[in-house]
Amino acid sequence: MTLQEFKATLKNDNPPRDVGKELTALWIEANGDWDKAHRIVQVMENWEAQWVHAYLHRKEPDLWNANYWYNRCGKTMPEEKVSYQEEWDQIATDLLK
Repeated sequence: MTLQEFKATLKNDNPPRDVGKELTALWIEANGDWDKAHRIVQVMENWEAQWVHAYLHRKEPDLWNANYWYNRCGKTMPEEKVSYQEEWDQIATDLLK
């Protein structure tokens, strides 16, 4: 699935079934349920979930907590000029590979 195909599913009632929990959390957050997305990734230990977790806290915004999760997943928090949408697209693109 490409990023464009994944983004096209955002108009559906439910996330695609053939993507992992990390992408499901991104899909849910993009559809307005930050809390549900957070509940999914906060219990996961892999770096992909930690990256989504970091993004969620950046968007919250809880930058201290976001920075903690970026460090845990080996990423650097994006500069302020990087929009949430740009980061969402980057995470989704990497996870769709």
